[in-house]
Amino acid sequence: MSRRQPAGKHLDRQTFTHGKLVGVCGKIIASPPNRCPLTALELMSILRVQDLHKSYGKGDDRRPVINGVSFELRRGECYGLLGPNGAGKTTTLKLCLGLTAPDSGSITLVGRDIPGQARQARARIGVVPQIDSLDPDFSVEENLIVYGRYFGMKRADIVARLDWLLEFSNLAAKRKAYINELSGGMKRRLTLARALVNDPDIIFMDEPTTGLDPQARHMIWERLKALLAAGKTILLTTHFMDEAERLCDRLAVIDHGRLIAEGAPRELIARHIESQVVEVYGDAAPAWAPKARTLAERVETSGETVFCYTNHAEPLLHDLSTAEGLRYLHRPANLEDLFLKLTGREMRD
Repeated sequence: MSRRQPAGKHLDRQTFTHGKLVGVCGKIIASPPNRCPLTALELMSILRVQDLHKSYGKGDDRRPVINGVSFELRRGECYGLLGPNGAGKTTTLKLCLGLTAPDSGSITLVGRDIPGQARQARARIGVVPQIDSLDPDFSVEENLIVYGRYFGMKRADIVARLDWLLEFSNLAAKRKAYINELSGGMKRRLTLARALVNDPDIIFMDEPTTGLDPQARHMIWERLKALLAAGKTILLTTHFMDEAERLCDRLAVIDHGRLIAEGAPRELIARHIESQVVEVYGDAAPAWAPKARTLAERVETSGETVFCYTNHAEPLLHDLSTAEGLRYLHRPANLEDLFLKLTGREMRD
């Protein structure tokens, strides 16, 4: 999958060279602080998870949350973790970050064994959590400076990165603003900028665009594409299937603590789903559903909508053209269809 160069007035003149984000006139504006050369293993795989198990509770109440999960992230890719609520996505992130210890299995992150060397690994990662944890007592730039100090960075090194971080997050005009003056989209962009203070090799993102309006979501997407074009690696969890399809080179579907499918989005759709979908709406749709089953390979009913999955839509479309009281939409299969087939349509708490 090809990556576009970063878009924008300044970002389109930035390139990623020898591990450094280089700006106009060749000025280095994001170089890794005090890093050792990457090992051959790190160049191939930035995160490797093997046969991970994790349970919570005691005695008879003990229940598995992660059950034999294995996956690997290649340097420079966006890898998505998809799954219903309670599937184990956030627990997987916590395990990878060393915030909780697995019952068994192994994790290697930027060449470090996790959780034993988690502290050393965290110096080279960034995290965008589900919920913003910005400090309301500080301004935008002060939030970035204080966070950079947590990594042991010198104040002068953080200040040297501020202009780029604020420009990247489109917050230069809000440099002195306090958190309660920012919109939800601005706070999310600041959280993203904060995760980049230490120029991480890999960024963990737990539902980064939840609660944002379409304009803010699209802006975050463009910024993430710019990071990928600059050679960064992203591990993303999301409930937005269009987000995963736009951003992810590869993804895994997790359900009940197990990895049940993995691959590139279009490859997974082709492997698991019929190529075309006809959605039929209206009060008469449920009564029409039995006939649909004679015209399509697979049919699902949800409320007043009948989903017809087929590789040959012509018979369906011909029948619908003469049916009364029915409306329909004919479209290609997408990632949401895959997700619902693999994990079901029932609500999860």
